[in-house]
Amino acid sequence: MGINRLQAKCGACGPGYATPLDAMKGPREEILYLPCIYRNTGIEKPDYLATVDVDPRSPHYCQVIHRLPMPNLKDELHHSGWNACSSCFGDATKRRNRLILPSLISSRIYVVDVGTDSKAPRIHKIVEPVELFWKGNVANPHTSHCLGSGDILISCLGDPSGNGKGGFILLDGETFEVKGNWEKGEKVPPLGYDFWYQPRHNVLMSTEWGTPKVLADGFNPADVEKGHYGRHINVWDWNSHTYIQKIDLGKDSIPLEIRFLHNPDAAEGFVGCALSSTVHRFYKTEKGNWAAEKVIEVPSKKVQGWLLPDMPGLITDILISLDDRFLYFSNWLHGDIRQYDISNTRKPKLVGQVFLGGSIIKGGPVTVVEDKELQCQPEPFVIKGKRVPGGPQMIQLSLDGKRLYVTSSLYSGWDKQFYPDLVKEGSVMLQIDVDTERGGLKVNKNFLVDFGKEPDGPVLAHEIRYPGGDSTSDIWI
Repeated sequence: MGINRLQAKCGACGPGYATPLDAMKGPREEILYLPCIYRNTGIEKPDYLATVDVDPRSPHYCQVIHRLPMPNLKDELHHSGWNACSSCFGDATKRRNRLILPSLISSRIYVVDVGTDSKAPRIHKIVEPVELFWKGNVANPHTSHCLGSGDILISCLGDPSGNGKGGFILLDGETFEVKGNWEKGEKVPPLGYDFWYQPRHNVLMSTEWGTPKVLADGFNPADVEKGHYGRHINVWDWNSHTYIQKIDLGKDSIPLEIRFLHNPDAAEGFVGCALSSTVHRFYKTEKGNWAAEKVIEVPSKKVQGWLLPDMPGLITDILISLDDRFLYFSNWLHGDIRQYDISNTRKPKLVGQVFLGGSIIKGGPVTVVEDKELQCQPEPFVIKGKRVPGGPQMIQLSLDGKRLYVTSSLYSGWDKQFYPDLVKEGSVMLQIDVDTERGGLKVNKNFLVDFGKEPDGPVLAHEIRYPGGDSTSDIWI
């Protein structure tokens, strides 16, 4: 079902769905959008937006059916968002017809028209970096969320000089002009990354990756000690746009993706910390401020033949199913994806796990000398005769929660450092079947999109979006 037919079916109710549970009854995804990155691969071609056919009835199943190249080199497309989502539900004047594509390194923002022809997107507008620099004194845009007001809010990692700065930029949802900063007041966190908001609790939560000019070309553990990487959840007053509190998750944490529960009344959620390989539950206290507690910890493995003697799982992406029942995350270095039952949010229970490559596979350069979880090193992951390089990274869940899509690229500068074969061979997209009754994960052996076979050479595919919205882009208010 195309996006226009979705809207026609919805009638005059505007984009998205009334509730997260309504979204679970939405149509099955038939196409996906993924940014594909050439920066750091040695191929001098622009990044592009790929449209992939994921309809099992289609003759083009598991194929890239369209590529929209950007007009510039080395943008580093990364994450994407919408001009309108379920936060605008009920506003019949709004349509989910523009994909917002910020560039992590060039600081350009592409506005892509996916409404005219959902299978063949086209560029609608380009916001040049100088607009962010002049009007907001920010750079390195990351996460984009649409607001119920019609504006688009984008978090940034730094300032125009490459220093860390956890600011935000607002785009007009109709003209896509930069309106200026969202934040008000003098106080701004020293680092930025992801964010989520929950208006019923008058709060926006943001996280911290690292200083852009430090992380741009790779990871040096010494930079953590120097304070160049993040350790806080930053709490903002939603109405006044002011920075009011920071929650310290520990010096080696590096909190990345943050997700509130989808229920708009919920005053809690989860954040995945990359380096400490922990998941923290954050919650509103009886006093009305916010706190966090560690609820999941992936133990490091003692290894030989790697960058450090202890290898963290490196939790890089997390998401929550729309019914708030399951939490999923990827361990990019250890190579597994996990599913937790979060019926009790304080005590998540591991119910599914699958290995898709990673740095500790048998026969690789790394030897595990002590492991608190596994009896032996996992086998290399092979699908359709292809040995998959890299480890699982970005994840996206189908609306009904039964299919989990996975890509393997984190960020080109780090891919090159940790998985040189991934940069040479290109990333993949896989699909995992989910048991939504008891929990459980199983690789779909018939599904492989091999981005190593792209026309201009192997490419790094990153975050996944559906035309009709999904569990990491839609917010209910």
